[in-house]
Amino acid sequence: MNAEQQQSPLNILLTDDDADDRSFFEKALGKIPIATHLVTLNDGEQLMDYLSLNSEQLPDVLFLDLSMPRKSGFECLTEIKDNIKLKELPVVMFSTSYTQDFNYELSMIDVLYKLGAQDYIRKPGDMAELKKLIFHSLCKVIKVSRLNLQEIEL
Repeated sequence: MNAEQQQSPLNILLTDDDADDRSFFEKALGKIPIATHLVTLNDGEQLMDYLSLNSEQLPDVLFLDLSMPRKSGFECLTEIKDNIKLKELPVVMFSTSYTQDFNYELSMIDVLYKLGAQDYIRKPGDMAELKKLIFHSLCKVIKVSRLNLQEIEL
């Protein structure tokens, strides 16, 4: 992606209840070759309040932790995709793996995509892998948004 294609930073919203995971994400995001602006929130209730207050100025993408207290990522994703003002917001689900039951994880991922998630990232333990996964997800979001803009221009 060159400078002409990426004129302004991507506005990214991360909602994760784990402060270490938020910090790790922020560090990885700072090392990828896409200009970004990051806002972080601590839980699903804060997220839904934030989106309600900012529904006219949504982020370019939301990275949403699946397992959070107060309101889970599943609940937030469902509310977002059921809301006319929010449903076009690209959501990347972000979670630790369920290694104890691989089939459960696959069925959960399938449900997330059916609910409207754009992507799913299993939280890795190392920085290089996290950078790669975030970069890949952001490239998908950029590609889809460009396709949508091209459709509008036609």
